[in-house]
Amino acid sequence: MNKNTSSRRNFIAGTAATLLSATRLRGLPIPKIRNVSVICTAPATVRLVVVRIDTDQDGLYGYGCATFTQRADLVVAAVERYLKPFLMGRPTDAIEDLWQAMYNSSYWRNGPVLNNAISGVDQALWDIKGKQAGMPVYELLGGKQRRGAMIYSHASGREISETIDQARKLMAQGIKAVRLQVGVPGMAAYGAAPVVTSQSPNVSPEDEIFEPLPYVRRTLQLFEAARKELGGEIELLHDVHERVPPRLAVTFAKDMEQFRLFFLEDALSPENIDYFKQIRANCTTPLAMGELFNSPHEWNGVIKSSVIDYIRVHVSQAGGLTPSKKIAELADAFQVKTAWHGPGDVSPVGHCANVTLDLVSTNFGIQEWTFANEAVQEVFEGYPVVKDGYVYANEKPGWGVEINMKAAGKYPFGAERGSRKALNGGWGVVRRADGSVINQ
Repeated sequence: MNKNTSSRRNFIAGTAATLLSATRLRGLPIPKIRNVSVICTAPATVRLVVVRIDTDQDGLYGYGCATFTQRADLVVAAVERYLKPFLMGRPTDAIEDLWQAMYNSSYWRNGPVLNNAISGVDQALWDIKGKQAGMPVYELLGGKQRRGAMIYSHASGREISETIDQARKLMAQGIKAVRLQVGVPGMAAYGAAPVVTSQSPNVSPEDEIFEPLPYVRRTLQLFEAARKELGGEIELLHDVHERVPPRLAVTFAKDMEQFRLFFLEDALSPENIDYFKQIRANCTTPLAMGELFNSPHEWNGVIKSSVIDYIRVHVSQAGGLTPSKKIAELADAFQVKTAWHGPGDVSPVGHCANVTLDLVSTNFGIQEWTFANEAVQEVFEGYPVVKDGYVYANEKPGWGVEINMKAAGKYPFGAERGSRKALNGGWGVVRRADGSVINQ
């Protein structure tokens, strides 16, 4: 064996040793799970669920997002009644092993309640590991590939002029990409307040009426005006939210091609994703999908067939950071970029997980962003900072988030607006004019 070969082997062996946890190197016992609890709070009138894992080492604990606003109480029960007994006393170091064990523990899997419960535990374990290492979680995943992540925010209005004014305000703040939504006269519209007229007596949060063709015509008018008034430099996005029939979605995507969108989101419901092949065959409008996905059976196909351009899974719906990193890596192999779901029904802990994935993924595309109100910032310390249209991770160990429990208690579930309170946080019903229920 020559000297160079020997040196190389010694270097590899030394590098491998440094990858062991600090706990093992110091000869200290590996932390074990002492308690699993759930924090429920609604500082922005949206139900947020965060799992806290305490270890048997004083002061070492972690937080993870388990937010499934529409069925929050069920996630709490899944954590407290099923995962907690399963996890008590287990070591915190083998995150992948624990994820696989939780995933298989219910036999039937890939449901949103279980996935969110698992996510809360998974993200809390990553938080703990980051704190042990004294590093932000992104360092544990290989470090930053970019300083910050470009975001997009939402502009909406009852009228086209109102939406455009909102977009201008965001642009003035340095936002470089804006999602545009507008109300439809006489009915409800996703992402914008309803335009109530004398011809629309049934439009209400409890019983919304929606028709696809008037929505499509109105949206095309919006984007024609937006391109004329906002110019060609601003990136524009739009969310269909699965509300149009598949054949109309194909036509709509083709008609939107002229406006050079950053992407068209959720043109189809998960039940109709095969129609993406037809959209791709007919136009070049960039497509984003995945907000309602819960299972690899949903995201694997659209990624591997390259019929979408952006995968935008809700990280806690997928089961946490561990599976979402794999989604990003799979997407990278097929030239699909990431655009993780980032609305108000993601906790600040979940937003930190999103930003972590943004920073470490080669195929990052864009990050949906919700600005925190004062109440959210009162409850959660460590919310990522936005500047000039980019979001930056805080540099504290783990997620860098701390929760003020006293403040969290000031915003209990039940503070939601309108039908969300009456329906225990759930969605209302959207119907066609003939009374039939549609996807939303």
